[in-house]
Amino acid sequence: MAACLRFTQRVWKSFIDNKGHDARCFPNLNISHARPGIVMASLQIEPYNVNRVGTVHGGLITSLTDTLGSLAVATHGQYMTGVSTDISTTFVKPAGKPGDVLHMTARLEGIGKSLAYTRVDFTNSEGVILAYGTHTKYVGKSVGHKHDLKFSLDGETVVGGKEVTERE
Repeated sequence: MAACLRFTQRVWKSFIDNKGHDARCFPNLNISHARPGIVMASLQIEPYNVNRVGTVHGGLITSLTDTLGSLAVATHGQYMTGVSTDISTTFVKPAGKPGDVLHMTARLEGIGKSLAYTRVDFTNSEGVILAYGTHTKYVGKSVGHKHDLKFSLDGETVVGGKEVTERE
């Protein structure tokens, strides 16, 4: 498994271990791919993810925009992914019903000394766009964590920092 994917999954695990919003709303999020600047994930829609008309609740899409945007920052090697300053979501089509799988691709569009910009696309199993979101994060104080890493351009190897193992 590539170093960037291992690291991004480790950051996601820290979200789940916190037992907060992410763990309650989408504990079954599956991160399948990560390389610097991009993360891909999927989520099987559960009955608790839908609104009263039986389709995916818009709040789920917005929450996933927040979380996947954070994980896109993690692909840059940042263990602490900053805090949200702005989130926007555009709903294109109903995003499915229980049993359907929602696919997400999050991209780190840009990162500077204080702000990171991300975009998350939501598609169904046929690749049809259902929604997209943008997410701006303040990352100025999140750089320099002891678990931060630098990856090779392809994300396969760690080229800076010390990769933590599960035992540590």
